[in-house]
Amino acid sequence: MRIPAHSVCTAIRDDIVAGVYERGGRLTEELLARRYGVSRVPVREALRTLEAEGFVVTRRHAGACVAEPTEQEAADLLEMRMLLEPLGASRAAQRRTEAHLKVLRGLVRLGQERARRGNSEDLRSLGGWFHETLAQASGSHALTSTLTQLRHKIAWMYAVEAPANPVESWAEHGAIVDAVARGDAERARAITALHTEHSTSAHRLRFGTGERAERVRNSQHPVNMSGVRH
Repeated sequence: MRIPAHSVCTAIRDDIVAGVYERGGRLTEELLARRYGVSRVPVREALRTLEAEGFVVTRRHAGACVAEPTEQEAADLLEMRMLLEPLGASRAAQRRTEAHLKVLRGLVRLGQERARRGNSEDLRSLGGWFHETLAQASGSHALTSTLTQLRHKIAWMYAVEAPANPVESWAEHGAIVDAVARGDAERARAITALHTEHSTSAHRLRFGTGERAERVRNSQHPVNMSGVRH
């Protein structure tokens, strides 16, 4: 496989997330350069970037290795996402463009249609696209890049169960867009917090003693969902 030099970092990160390289496994520049069809220079730069992101660690006498995050570090990522995604939705309600709304509404229509038909094969990718667009609509590059990195690391550390009720999940997506479209920052924040909490409860650690699941209790204070689009 040969890829452009500027894409080496993305390719290595994607392979780490996909489990191509095991946690704790060595990442030698020579083998990586051969795999991706590039020189060792971009590989070296990519490993430095991935170390800064937390995917790679440098060990004495071993060199670059895939990181081995603890269960607490993994749990911290979910907590960070639960704080930052509602913030992003709140900012999106204040800063979104018509182009953002068009994409978000289109994704909600697709997601709701496929959820009703029971076609769940690509609902996860649609959901990822939705949340990426919502973050971009916040108008904050720092927030968008942080959320993107969080999504990559969470996908690496956790398996996610399909929602028990995908129709309800996509109704929440629709309610978020309605609030963003109206410029209602507080409602956008509240509904996104509820949605993120529901999503978090479906995450299961890929590693740890007995494959212990990290669970977050469902909210005891449901948000008023009146006016949700169907």
